[in-house]
Amino acid sequence: MPATDALPDLSRIYQARQALQGQVARTPLIRSEALSRRFGCEAWLKLETLQPIGAFKLRGATFAMSRLGPEQRRAGVVTCSTGNHGRAIAYAGRRLGIHTVICMSRLVPANKVEAIRALGAEVRIIGNSQDEAEVEALRLVEEQGMVYLPPFDHPDIITGQGTIGLEILEDLPTVDTVFAGLSGGGLIGGIGIALKGIKPTVELVGVTMDRGAAMVASLEAGQPVQVTEYESFADSLGGGIGLHNRYSLEAVRRHMDRAYLVNEASIARAMVHFVEHEKMLVEGAAVVGVAAIEQHSLDVRGKQVVFVVSGHNVALDTFDRARALAAAAC
Repeated sequence: MPATDALPDLSRIYQARQALQGQVARTPLIRSEALSRRFGCEAWLKLETLQPIGAFKLRGATFAMSRLGPEQRRAGVVTCSTGNHGRAIAYAGRRLGIHTVICMSRLVPANKVEAIRALGAEVRIIGNSQDEAEVEALRLVEEQGMVYLPPFDHPDIITGQGTIGLEILEDLPTVDTVFAGLSGGGLIGGIGIALKGIKPTVELVGVTMDRGAAMVASLEAGQPVQVTEYESFADSLGGGIGLHNRYSLEAVRRHMDRAYLVNEASIARAMVHFVEHEKMLVEGAAVVGVAAIEQHSLDVRGKQVVFVVSGHNVALDTFDRARALAAAAC
């Protein structure tokens, strides 16, 4: 595990919030009448879907890239991604005039790949896992001197995502529980540093799909482990955490209170709920908190509950498949 001083602290997240003003959206926190009635709580939605790229990843990517020096910017930035981080790097790179290369596996949905190309980034499709894509990214670092900005395991990435936690507490100081997607740990780790640094009693719950849950497996093993990746409606939560993970695994271990695994049918039903009751078309990773409460019969009655709605980059055919599965599972 990394040393105690390796992770960003609360003061760093406040600095990031200042640096990101005017660069990313301060997203709204809105009350969900439908979920409040359904679960007997006060349910709130943190709409990261309203970022310019439609996902929270823009926070970490923009903060990290804004801190690069002149030589690093000239060298260009490379990353691996399951989609949204790559789109964030490409967007920030275009804005800052930095050449970007995004390495992705064949499991990344075509709509996310094309969105990244449309932003002017160079795209490389490598293998069937994020770990394989990462190998290509690291090769470009070694051979061409590019700067590697990973999707989660980087202090600046974690710091940028942590600004979500600040906004939640500013808008809802009485919050009891926050649900967010759990993947490589940048989102949960960053939010957790902010939440626990200001209000330690807030419960932070991570949720991920029940197949290929690399972070959960790594927490159980006490070290990073490699897992098989599978297609999922929550594709943004796929991928490994890196066998040499230095930051995000520890950030999650310190700050997340509980984790739940959810199956594809539960994710599909939650996606359908958002379309039918919230009038929002969002990706599976954005709804796993709702799926967890349903599948595991979690008791949140009387609580102030925030769901981090992490992104809306989902293809219509994916949602059609989710609707069909949800109907068949009823």
